[in-house]
Amino acid sequence: MTKRGTSLPFLFFSLFFFLFPARVPAGESAPSPAGEAAVLMDARNGQVLYAKNMHKRMYPASTTKILTALLALEKGNLDELVTVPEEACRTDGSAIGLQAGERLTLRDLLYALLLASANDAAVVIADHLAGSVENFAGLMNEKASSLGAADSHFTNPHGLPDPGHYTSAYDLALIARCAMQNPTFREMVKTRLKVISRPEADRSKGPPQEHLWNHNRLLERYQDATGIKTGYTVQAGQCLVASAQREQRELIAVVLNCQGEAVFEAARQLLDYGFNNFFPARVVKKGEKVASVEVAGGEPGEVDLLTGSDFWYNFPQGSTPNLTRRLQIAQKVQAPLPAGQKAGQLLIYDGEQKVGTVDLVAARAVERAPGRSWLFWLAGAALLVFYLRTRTVNRRKQYIQRRLGRRIGLRD
Repeated sequence: MTKRGTSLPFLFFSLFFFLFPARVPAGESAPSPAGEAAVLMDARNGQVLYAKNMHKRMYPASTTKILTALLALEKGNLDELVTVPEEACRTDGSAIGLQAGERLTLRDLLYALLLASANDAAVVIADHLAGSVENFAGLMNEKASSLGAADSHFTNPHGLPDPGHYTSAYDLALIARCAMQNPTFREMVKTRLKVISRPEADRSKGPPQEHLWNHNRLLERYQDATGIKTGYTVQAGQCLVASAQREQRELIAVVLNCQGEAVFEAARQLLDYGFNNFFPARVVKKGEKVASVEVAGGEPGEVDLLTGSDFWYNFPQGSTPNLTRRLQIAQKVQAPLPAGQKAGQLLIYDGEQKVGTVDLVAARAVERAPGRSWLFWLAGAALLVFYLRTRTVNRRKQYIQRRLGRRIGLRD
């Protein structure tokens, strides 16, 4: 049986369940935010609510550091002391003046990376985790690819201009969505001021920068803001990946190649548009029975399939939703089947556009029927061999006893 999360051969069934047929009041028209590219994404399900050149390859500047921090949190130990290499001290752009040989915790380096946008901290982190900037860039590209960021290629951990270093508004939203699922990352990017410790800095060169102010001014200007990261170079322009949360809804806005303070206003427009003009609804509930499937070689031979997770969808105000469900069931489901094992998918469509997928999992375990088990046949074969061997030995004994009896009779 294919393990959960891997691809399965499926039989396709179209089962249409029309959801939310009532028309709702119309909302405001879509915004026209400044910036060359922009996207607004629901953080819960990845649904795109607004797009402007969202797949265009762009320079990301320091929004690159979202991915750098995500990798550091996944692979590093936050309390470990990290030594600053000479290479990091020569990094151009924004920095906190790290000194060669100085040691800081990975945690403090991440605060420097995300709040002060320190390029020198980015190089220290890359060298610590991968041995070099080049090796770390390889990890960045692997992670981006695993998240579905198909428009991206990274060559460094900080975002300084390079022809081979690019991404898109959509890809940055995907990366930010993943990063915001990490509680430590969430805590860091919403922090306005962090005081770090640099006890090994040479103070004869002046007081080291230990007070780190967050460059993201949206945290002060937008009441519901929760992060995330600014960026700027001449080539990239002003860039911002922003997030905000109202009740249980969190949205991510990305604006690339903007000018000056307009980047914060563009993000505000996108976030307001998303909160005010869409209403979320849970269209699939976790644990919902959707179908039953025969389990080959199982006892009992049938099992219910349940939805493995909730699925929420944002409906635009003024729309007439037309959601349908379609089933994909594995062509052959075999025992043994653990409880919770994936055995199909529920596809959610809005018209002809697929908008979501929910795994269908076995409601309970199904064991292999005894008569079909290879252990059963092996045990049976062993018993047969034992029986035949015992029978042969007994016959041999009887034959020997008869021969001996005849010989003894002759002598008598």
